[in-house]
Amino acid sequence: MIWLDDDRRAHMLLRFAEVEADGGHDLVRAAESTPDPLLRRLFLRHAADEARHAVLFRTRGLEILRGLDGARSIGAPDWLTPGERGLDDLRVEDERDDALLAFLHLSEAAAARDFTSYIKFLDTDIPTREVFQRIVRDESFHMSYTREQLVRLAPRRHGWLLWRARATRLWKLYLRFAGALAGVISAVVLTAQYFVLLPAFRAARRQPAGWTPVAANRSGLLNRQY
Repeated sequence: MIWLDDDRRAHMLLRFAEVEADGGHDLVRAAESTPDPLLRRLFLRHAADEARHAVLFRTRGLEILRGLDGARSIGAPDWLTPGERGLDDLRVEDERDDALLAFLHLSEAAAARDFTSYIKFLDTDIPTREVFQRIVRDESFHMSYTREQLVRLAPRRHGWLLWRARATRLWKLYLRFAGALAGVISAVVLTAQYFVLLPAFRAARRQPAGWTPVAANRSGLLNRQY
């Protein structure tokens, strides 16, 4: 379990810090792009929360790393990182407000669900547990306001927009999984080639270089043929 290992827990927190910071930057761009004044204020507040979460995660992650005896580096593959994934490199300036709200709502719901589940594994790490408890309260607000604003902007289409956003998230998850699987397969194939082809090259190198003397009787036979 990742949360029972100090090193892996620290690296996961640092990864969460990167995701929260990226999400905050995206939300600032969304606030600059939307023509809706209420949504602009909410996006800016949301961005400020994400920036604060990044600081909380990074501070706690570095505290754990400083307390370790040796330097280890065991991270989780990017495609396996649970919880909130920011806006998954979504171009917020190209998205309609309602579509963006649908994507944000699902992202915040996933974060609230995952972060809440982590709390029960952190009985022996009270500082990290308190970080998640503080952040979960903000995620609940984010999940609530994105749903309310989505219904306000798209009262008849919000169900369809949520379904489409969910399908998009699943597709992006599949692409991350496929990329990770391709990397594993490539490593296996290259390793197999190393053990199959390298012995052949070594055998070739054991042959003597230059011309090989031919037996005298064989040379005479060749001369008689000509």
